[in-house]
Amino acid sequence: MARVVIMGAGVAGHAAATILGDEIGKEHEIVVVAPNSNWNYIPSNVWVGTGHMTKEKVLFPLRPLYEKCNVDFRQAKALSIHPEGKEGSEKPFITIEYVDPSKKGQTEEIEYDYLVNATGPKLNFAKTPGLGDENGIGKHTVSICTADHATHAHQKLEEVLQKAKTSKQKILIGTSDGSCTCQGAAFEYIHNVEQKARNMGVRDNVEIKWISNEPYVGDFGMDGMHLGVAGYAFSSKIFAESLMAERGLHWITDAHVSKVEEGKVEYELLDGTMHEETFDFAMLIPAFSGVGLKAYNKTGEDITDLLFMPNGFMKVDADYTPKPYEEWKASDWPVTYQNPTYGNIFAAGIAFAPPHPIGEPRTSPNGTNITPAPPRTGMPSATIAEAVAHSIKNLIKEGENAKLVSASMAEMGSLCVASAGVGFKAGQGVSFTVYPIVKDFEKYPGTGRSTGRTFGSVGLYGHWLKVFMHYMFIYKAKLKPGWKIIPG
Repeated sequence: MARVVIMGAGVAGHAAATILGDEIGKEHEIVVVAPNSNWNYIPSNVWVGTGHMTKEKVLFPLRPLYEKCNVDFRQAKALSIHPEGKEGSEKPFITIEYVDPSKKGQTEEIEYDYLVNATGPKLNFAKTPGLGDENGIGKHTVSICTADHATHAHQKLEEVLQKAKTSKQKILIGTSDGSCTCQGAAFEYIHNVEQKARNMGVRDNVEIKWISNEPYVGDFGMDGMHLGVAGYAFSSKIFAESLMAERGLHWITDAHVSKVEEGKVEYELLDGTMHEETFDFAMLIPAFSGVGLKAYNKTGEDITDLLFMPNGFMKVDADYTPKPYEEWKASDWPVTYQNPTYGNIFAAGIAFAPPHPIGEPRTSPNGTNITPAPPRTGMPSATIAEAVAHSIKNLIKEGENAKLVSASMAEMGSLCVASAGVGFKAGQGVSFTVYPIVKDFEKYPGTGRSTGRTFGSVGLYGHWLKVFMHYMFIYKAKLKPGWKIIPG
């Protein structure tokens, strides 16, 4: 019998667990370790953050589902990895600390044959002074990164929009640290907030501004896109800025928020100049880092640096050799997500360390990094998790020489649908496909991507596609009949 331990139960961890639970049989064991008792469909948190959905619509409990599909669920936080076992036993294991109220604070060692790190990111609010407490709630700004955060954001948004009935209000939405990712979530939120202000009849009393580390609106951490339409290709910069302009939204780009105080942010631009922006309500995406796992060898020596990059994300089969931007290649990116030192360890979703950003790195004259980190959420996370699950299944069935399944982001496409407002007739969504996610200038000279497979549009149908995807992916995640044929 083989035991597969999966750390994390988000998009990647849940996908890996359910696929393995379905495919490796009950003679093997699957253990999922995650601090959250619920699964969260994160793309719809944007609607929770404006009150168009309650958090109950984006959550469901994991334990009852896992009890039905050969998965042992432990509501706990993973603390450390011991890939060589310990003196007296060569069996690798992880240590966990229970969050489950019935065992809260208890620790345990869980042995494994195969380990999947799908812990996702730590929301690193502390990297930006004043941004938020450890939960992202209670200090000056709000977040929509979790369902609870989004519920809190909605409460604060309602307060400021009520005030806008009698006085001018300022809203600031975007990213905080210069290394942030997930600009797309903030992009969705600003458009839904703007629509809500219009629907409440207070839009003329509300100034809404965007702030981001992107070189331009529409970069999205992917170095932008050239979208193919009617035989032509035009930049996502034009696409995104046009939508902003139509809504009367102002924007600040090339920005690193260095400090947040009550009603005010301090930020640095790429040219090194320092500025301030005031607000009555602000939603700023925090920086991401690894969750802080430690690693130890058989003698108890700390080998965290062997398994993880300095930012806490796990090393996989990528080329991490420092090199200038001009020498970056699509082949730098991982293919199997297997750790190069310990072949029975994999990372999926946000937990793996990218070799470098997708766009050209940018540093201010003050030495501040203002470069969007590459996105690894949503469809890429699920696709990578599926590949990792099938690789582990092959290893269990065929032994150490089994073929591993490939899922390079430089050979992977993605469908993205960004909400730009809700409503049966008034809803809008920005829909686009991108192929590949990581640019490959050797294969696609000029734009780095296939313009025939990278295209986009905006309209009412995009809203309904977003709604359909919400229900479809929750249906899939709940393992309803036919769930296996639903992609991503």
